[in-house]
Amino acid sequence: MMSKKQKETTNLDEINEALTSSEQFIEKNQNVIMIGLGIIVVVVLAVLAYHNFYKKPKNERAQAAIFKGERYFQNQQDSLALFGDGNDYIGFEEVMNQFGGTKTADLTRAYAGISYSRLGDNEKALNYLNKFKGGDKLITPAITGAVGDVYMNMEMSNKAVKQFLRAAKAADDNLLSPIYYKKAGLAYLHAQDFDKAIETFKNIKKSYLNSPEGQEADKYIEQAKLSKK
Repeated sequence: MMSKKQKETTNLDEINEALTSSEQFIEKNQNVIMIGLGIIVVVVLAVLAYHNFYKKPKNERAQAAIFKGERYFQNQQDSLALFGDGNDYIGFEEVMNQFGGTKTADLTRAYAGISYSRLGDNEKALNYLNKFKGGDKLITPAITGAVGDVYMNMEMSNKAVKQFLRAAKAADDNLLSPIYYKKAGLAYLHAQDFDKAIETFKNIKKSYLNSPEGQEADKYIEQAKLSKK
């Protein structure tokens, strides 16, 4: 049986042999390794340059381009917001064309979707809203909820409910979640799924009692119960 000292000596020899082999490999392939490292450095620098000298400035130009459109949007002047005013504002549609791939262009899809919804063009509204990538804790639930609103406009209550529930869970707070749960409850009422409506409004009352939606939940529970009879 090998002693502890012999084992340590053997292990040390194996380590030294491995190191020697590694050193030999590096020496033999030094040029290849250096080329590989050089390629990695070039790729990293290219990515940084793309972000700092192209993508970031492009996004800043996009932000400037939609500034006036946001004001039109807030005032519900949706045609002007979408197509421009013929002066110094080019419209959401053109912003998306010129500044594709930027965060601002993504946000513009959300604006455009809601604008088309308000103009009654549900198909275009869904097209833009569903392309919105988002990621923001506040905006993403709002756009998910907006998709639900479009489905309600299209008399597609079941699809609307799914969107409202997703929006409520994504928001996960005491302000927005009860709003979207209420929308889900109203969609259930519209679909005449009264049991689900009652369940939803009871959940609002239990989980969000101090919210405006929680305060008026009993009204909708009674409405659903009466509608069942």
